Amino acid sequence: MRRLLQKWFKQPVIRLANKYSSRPDAVRVYTALTGLYNSLITNPGKKGLIIPFDSATDKFIILSDQHKGTRNYADDFAVSEKNYLTALDYYYQQQYHYINLGDSEELWKNGVLSVMKHNKATFIKEKLFLNNNAFIKIFGNHDLYWDNDPLARLMLQQLYGQTVKIYEGVILQTQVNNKPLSIYLTHGHQGDLQSDGNWFSKWFVSNIWGPLQAYLQVNPNTPATNDHQKTLHNQIMYQWSSSQSNLLLITGHTHQPVFGSLTHLERLYIELEKAEKNNSAALVKDLQKQISKLVIKGEDKFTFPGYRPSYFNTGCCCFNDGDITGIEISGGCMRLIKWEYKQTGEPQRFVLEESSLEEVLSGLAEIPQ
Repeated sequence: MRRLLQKWFKQPVIRLANKYSSRPDAVRVYTALTGLYNSLITNPGKKGLIIPFDSATDKFIILSDQHKGTRNYADDFAVSEKNYLTALDYYYQQQYHYINLGDSEELWKNGVLSVMKHNKATFIKEKLFLNNNAFIKIFGNHDLYWDNDPLARLMLQQLYGQTVKIYEGVILQTQVNNKPLSIYLTHGHQGDLQSDGNWFSKWFVSNIWGPLQAYLQVNPNTPATNDHQKTLHNQIMYQWSSSQSNLLLITGHTHQPVFGSLTHLERLYIELEKAEKNNSAALVKDLQKQISKLVIKGEDKFTFPGYRPSYFNTGCCCFNDGDITGIEISGGCMRLIKWEYKQTGEPQRFVLEESSLEEVLSGLAEIPQ
């Protein structure tokens, strides 16, 4: 039956997906990000929270895009589960606040009850943060269910044993050297016609469109699966954030880690330029080799000539090798971290990038050349 339906409907569904896909449009994204930010500022509590924090003592871990599934062939999270559980143990013991930035549950492909059944261990770990009043859950486009289904509140009550408020965004506010700094966090699908429209379009995507794509095994081009669109989407997010004052934007959605407005590839290009100026032949050769591997995979270098460190992206918790990435804020610093499996198979934490909030705020004051 599925093959017959694929024959009849797959191409029409792909055409619709291409027409109404999540290909980013700058005007639409800018409008949506600005609208949500203004809503959080003027009416905190409705769509999200404003959280003052002490940059020297308070700690946050920001993870996104687990896409928890049902342990079948299409479960992207299964291989990363051990890294995720170990990471949560670490951050709970270190007394971090945990901000879950959306797409935690893969509810386009799966029913909520099946996801709940196969991911009990992760919900138990998350509940520990909730019990400490240190857990914030933000919805994304793949778990819109939490925002728009009438039964979502009851399901969350069943999962966590208490009421859980679902938000679209959060603003962290602090002072760095007596200067204000705001950190605006949201999933990053804002402005996506498929999943950021009115209540009906959201309901249609989460209850009809997503399951239909999964059943027909249609994989339309989205930021998470298309390298070019990932970079374009991240650049639009950067352009919006770079026009703000004393504000950092942290999103997920694209599955592509970004730190201080730069992807890993961009940092390699910067290191290559420095190595060439220093006539470091061996280093130049190594960096060119690393760059060529990424370019072959379809990665694109950003084209803007200068940058402000205003945009960050958590990456995801469902890389196909089991790695997970996220953003830490603690001790007056921001870090891009990765948890990966050692040769023994045990999870291990690595710091990929790190900057003090003072350095970041100073960079925001500079005008790109």
